[in-house]
Amino acid sequence: MVKKALRAGIIPALFLSLPLPVLSEPKLALPIDCALGESCFIQNYMDRDPGPGARDFTCAGLSYNDHKGTDFGLPSLAAMQAGVTVRAATSGSVRGRRDGMIDKVYTPKEDGRIDGRDCGNGVVLVHDDGWETQYCHMKKGTVHVRNGQMVEAGEPLGQVGLSGRTQFPHLHISVRRAGQPVDPFTPDGDPDACGSSSARTMWIDDILYQPGAVLSAGFSTGVPEYAAIKAGTAAETDIAADAPALVIWGYAFGGRQADVLSLRIDGPEGRFIDKRLLIKKDQAQFFRATGKRLKAPLTRGNYRGTATLIRDGAEVSAQMVSITVQ
Repeated sequence: MVKKALRAGIIPALFLSLPLPVLSEPKLALPIDCALGESCFIQNYMDRDPGPGARDFTCAGLSYNDHKGTDFGLPSLAAMQAGVTVRAATSGSVRGRRDGMIDKVYTPKEDGRIDGRDCGNGVVLVHDDGWETQYCHMKKGTVHVRNGQMVEAGEPLGQVGLSGRTQFPHLHISVRRAGQPVDPFTPDGDPDACGSSSARTMWIDDILYQPGAVLSAGFSTGVPEYAAIKAGTAAETDIAADAPALVIWGYAFGGRQADVLSLRIDGPEGRFIDKRLLIKKDQAQFFRATGKRLKAPLTRGNYRGTATLIRDGAEVSAQMVSITVQ
């Protein structure tokens, strides 16, 4: 009976469904050179739902089905192009690396080109006791470690990119032990459970869970294209008094059904616009915009814009911007 089960793959499947005891795990430093919550954001966590749904370690929805890592996202392509360093989260040896794949937003048409290389450009590091970390979606031409090389914690591996199967610039880091994915936020937790109250994580620093955030906000003279917002080129910094309109927009992640994105402009003569826009369904990333067509020139002076993500009546995140109309 046991031999039949082994041939059928039943015993390995049962084994993989059980949590491994976590002993002497590596401690992880932040693997990306940015200010978390300001210039980068964790937009997806490891999926803890055993079925076709998705939930993160807090039982919330910042994940997607079968996601096996943590995504540190950048707010725009411009931030990626400026260069954000990926660093080794802990000391180890380079077991594998890839470079040369282009940085391009994934669509199903890209499947042939990607050909199973979903990680894109990346690095795999091996550590003691069967642990390994994998770093994915790095920028073409920036991976500068070699196979077999020993690297120290914090040592640069390359830069954040858009290679492989991804739709926004980010670093995906996976943590594994004996080939099994481990959630660094709850390494002792049951992989089929969530909402663990364990205070122990694998991170050296305290990482505040952010259930969504406003990535960026800006002014423009019309509703911008979504592509321009993602690229980081939508914000207009020089708006004339005789502009045809004044618009404020906000770009956010982690939107949930019934959230509100509040968009407000205060000008030299007081409140210029104040709009609350309902989010009608869960959205991994989204933007909203509002404004006024101008029948008379804008009053010269300073204009302050605020984009606020609101959930259950409480502020989740806000971004403030300002311009001076000459």
